[in-house]
Amino acid sequence: MGIFEPYKAIGYITSSVPFSVQRLGTENFVTVSVGKAFHIYNCAKLNLVLVGPQLPKKIRALASYRDYTFAAYGNHIAVVKRAHQVATWSRHSAKVNLLLLFGEHILSIDIDGNMFIWAFKGIEENLAPVGHVKLDDKFTPTCIMHPDTYLNKVIVGSQEGSLQLWNISTKKKLYEFKGWGSSISSCVSSPALDVVAVGCSDGKIHVHNVRYDEELVTFTHSMRGAVTALAFSSDGQPLLASGASSGVISIWNLEKRRLQSVIREAHDNAIISLHFFANEPVLMSASADNSIKMWIFDTTDGDPRLLRFRSGHSAPPLCIRFYANGRHILSAGQDRAFRLFSVIQDQQSRELSQRHVAKRARKLKMKEEELKLKPVIAFDCAEIRERDWCNVVTCHMDTAQAYVWRLQNFVLGEHILRPCPENPTAVKACTISACGNFAVLGTAGGWIERFNLQSGISRGSYLDMSERSNYAHNGEVVGVACDSTNTLMISAGYHGDIKVWDFKGRDLKSRWEVGCSLVKIVYHRVNGLLATVADDLVIRLFDVVALRMVRKFEGHTDRITDFCFSEDGKWLLSSGMDGSLRIWDVILARQIDAIHVDVSITALSLSPNMDVLATAHVDQNGVYLWVNRCMFSGDSNIDSYASGKEIVSVKMPSVSSVEGCQDENSSQPDVHRTDRVPKDSSGLPTFKQQIPDLVTLSLLPKSQWQSLINLDIIKARNKPIEPPKKPEKAPFFLPSVPSLSGEILFKPSESTKEDTENLKVENKTKPDIPVSQFIQLLHSCAEMKNFSAFTDYIKSLSPSTLDMELRMLQIIDHDDHQELDKRPEYLSIELLLDYLIHEISCRNNFEFIQAVIRLFLKIHGETIRCHTKLQDKARKLLEVQSAVWQKIDKMFQSARCVVSFLSNSQL
Repeated sequence: MGIFEPYKAIGYITSSVPFSVQRLGTENFVTVSVGKAFHIYNCAKLNLVLVGPQLPKKIRALASYRDYTFAAYGNHIAVVKRAHQVATWSRHSAKVNLLLLFGEHILSIDIDGNMFIWAFKGIEENLAPVGHVKLDDKFTPTCIMHPDTYLNKVIVGSQEGSLQLWNISTKKKLYEFKGWGSSISSCVSSPALDVVAVGCSDGKIHVHNVRYDEELVTFTHSMRGAVTALAFSSDGQPLLASGASSGVISIWNLEKRRLQSVIREAHDNAIISLHFFANEPVLMSASADNSIKMWIFDTTDGDPRLLRFRSGHSAPPLCIRFYANGRHILSAGQDRAFRLFSVIQDQQSRELSQRHVAKRARKLKMKEEELKLKPVIAFDCAEIRERDWCNVVTCHMDTAQAYVWRLQNFVLGEHILRPCPENPTAVKACTISACGNFAVLGTAGGWIERFNLQSGISRGSYLDMSERSNYAHNGEVVGVACDSTNTLMISAGYHGDIKVWDFKGRDLKSRWEVGCSLVKIVYHRVNGLLATVADDLVIRLFDVVALRMVRKFEGHTDRITDFCFSEDGKWLLSSGMDGSLRIWDVILARQIDAIHVDVSITALSLSPNMDVLATAHVDQNGVYLWVNRCMFSGDSNIDSYASGKEIVSVKMPSVSSVEGCQDENSSQPDVHRTDRVPKDSSGLPTFKQQIPDLVTLSLLPKSQWQSLINLDIIKARNKPIEPPKKPEKAPFFLPSVPSLSGEILFKPSESTKEDTENLKVENKTKPDIPVSQFIQLLHSCAEMKNFSAFTDYIKSLSPSTLDMELRMLQIIDHDDHQELDKRPEYLSIELLLDYLIHEISCRNNFEFIQAVIRLFLKIHGETIRCHTKLQDKARKLLEVQSAVWQKIDKMFQSARCVVSFLSNSQL
């Protein structure tokens, strides 16, 4: 596999597939598509509650009913119960575009006009469709809806502009509406009887009576573009919301038959879905700009305001960097947004504010996009002064000034840094000093200037008097860096000249030429090494103090996009447009690992703990995380899983960690396949196979198996203080006999002499067999070589009862060694050792079996020590126990890394 293993992708909220909303109890849940998987959000706070499995292809349509989610991908429909795929419907021969929940059925329509009806009650038995409807040949379906109160009937809209009313019970077309001469893009049923709203690609909305085929009212969007989504309000207000391909949401008043309000900058891309919540003045919208928003109508003028939202990058990120000891990732994208992603808790991800852009846009009647800062091309951050002043500085595309950000408040700072105001040129490089007090900027004109972050005042520029224009470099500055003690400042020019300056005095101390044009530099403050990337695709490492090149790495075959040092300075990671990610060992001066991904990496960052690697890719709006196997596997030998000079192809991390049940390349027979999940009493899936290198716990209460270990302490603590008191009287109707202990002993029923004699005869003829159920189950399970029944039995016993059963097997008289092998106690102890060896090998009920082993050895340890055969069994148990605990220890090392990673998080 390699050193870095795919983990997950973050920053994906929704895609261009309409969402599905359902109400469970008192809460609403929305299911959205995120590529090949789906997310389910709780609408109360828009927090993520469930992630679906990874499917072979991208999802094209969604529908949901209670615990079931139906996702259409390619020609197939996946049936998912919670997060586990339980069946696959594969009757379609073309791509499925539409799904509709219809009572206890799901309707699916493909691009060829085939509509199948599926029953999902008893889904494990019903895998074939219960009905099929073939639409007309010159009818390309684009939307489907069910008119309220119309039994077994659906309306299907077409690209040709017509509507058809079908009865799915009789499989007959009842009526065809001629349409309005434009392609139908959306349709929805209204709370009023027989009335539907139809949105067309020409921007018109037709409110139509389907019973009489009459037009009631027509609305027209002022902006060009198709009507992509519609929704009627159901809280008593006569409102109709419509979404356009331009990202604008229009609110229409049906009583006054006019436009009530417009949300001009609702989304940056086409509106995909709209939904009014039942009996609430809340509208939910989703867009292809990777965002979900909720709007509430609670103002006096009737205009909606933004209630809550979840969003990610709507364009691919350009720069990423870990922050806050690896808990967060700073990301800047082509969508002009500067975002903070949480690696641990998705709800903490947010966009940094750019000073009320939406409010200023409304006041100036401009688009938010025009007021936002241009895309960030480089940034640097310092955590040491986060609480005091701005601690992030950003350089923007074709912008002659740099901006600072106060990350504690997630807002743009109050200062703007303008280097060389006499001859302004675009800022290309920036860095923050190790103390967090200064920011150093480099421009496209070769100017380098230092600023104080607290006041935003310039603290001098770095000038090389030998240059013609008395600038720092004769050409663009591609990178600047500061050492850990504010002694040196290093800068690099596009023409290949690297210069070392006195940080405080701003005097040039030394310089050297690389020999070719430089693209980027990275400086490691701890070991004092400077890594450079040039146009010749060679990575060179320089010792800044010794002023000489110490390492040279070659291997990339296309432009190097980004590179970074590990925190300890032993590794250098680089990515290129050739799709490769390479890891170079700085000490050994060689490539130790290389992976190839399908989509080229444009930016990367390694966390300070070196446990997680973040990457950004071409045309991908999310941030992808990879885990370091060195940190989580416990194997210190990197060569055991690193590929060396060989490049290994690896799949990119997915949004979901749960893989789908169906392979993309598998053939699809006529018989529909299903992957059934066994059911248990709790309704949760049970796994038939043991997961490799892991243990399975018993799910018993902690007190039950811990009491086995501390049983002596519990008995001593519970020892009675006073002697037991004799009860006053037993119930008069139950005959009792006196006893020495004072307990009530009831008189047994009198048996006849014949029954007594028969019992004596039976006891003489029967062999000595164990009477206890404990012993019986142990022997029977040992014969069948299946101890599951015995395990279930001892798990049901109380700690004191299990202790008593084990003590009943004690061998009291050790003098008779000749007959010892034939004694039932000895055989039971031997079988118990076999049972413990078997359970430890299977790694089942792990914590409970460990407690049983401790109690067993405490009671029978002396017996095992005195007999050779039992010693051999105990030695085998020790070997198995040691082997399993070695694997557990590796897992604990990984767990300790995770715990240390999570302990610093602010959950």
